[in-house]
Amino acid sequence: MTEVEFHTGLQDAPGFACRLLRKASRQGIRVLVTAPAEALSALDRLLWTFEEREFVPHVRVPGAAAATAALTPIWLSVDEAGAAALPDAPAVLVNMGADAPTALGRWQRLIEIVSSEADEASRGRERWRAYKAAGLEIRHHAAAGRD
Repeated sequence: MTEVEFHTGLQDAPGFACRLLRKASRQGIRVLVTAPAEALSALDRLLWTFEEREFVPHVRVPGAAAATAALTPIWLSVDEAGAAALPDAPAVLVNMGADAPTALGRWQRLIEIVSSEADEASRGRERWRAYKAAGLEIRHHAAAGRD
C-alpha cells in the first residue's frame, strides 16, 4: 500500500523540496517530482543554486534520454502518468501542487508538499480527501508554528 505524507504550511516550499530531494539523492532514493509547469521550472533552477557547492542531479522527463534518466535520481515532470510509464521510473512521488496521481497503487511512497498560500492549502485539502477516500493512511507534518 502507498505510504502518504503531507508536509503543510510551508513558508518556503521550494526550499523544503530542495532539501528533501538532496537527502533522497544522498540516500540513493529515486524520486519523481510533479508540479505545475511554472513551479517545476522554478524548482529546476533552484536545484542548481540552492547550495553554493552542491548540485542535486535531476532531469526533466519526458525529454531526457532514457539512459540519462535511468542514471539520474531526481526526475521532474508535469505529467505523472507519462513519467511513470518510462523505463526505470522512480517508486517515490513528490507532489508540489499538481493534481493527485492517477495510479495511487503504483507508488511506494507519496509525499505532498503544500505551501502556506491559501489557494495551495485548499488544493492540498482536496488531495488529502481524495487519498482518504481511496482508503490510504496519511501522516501529517505541519510546519513549525502551524496547527
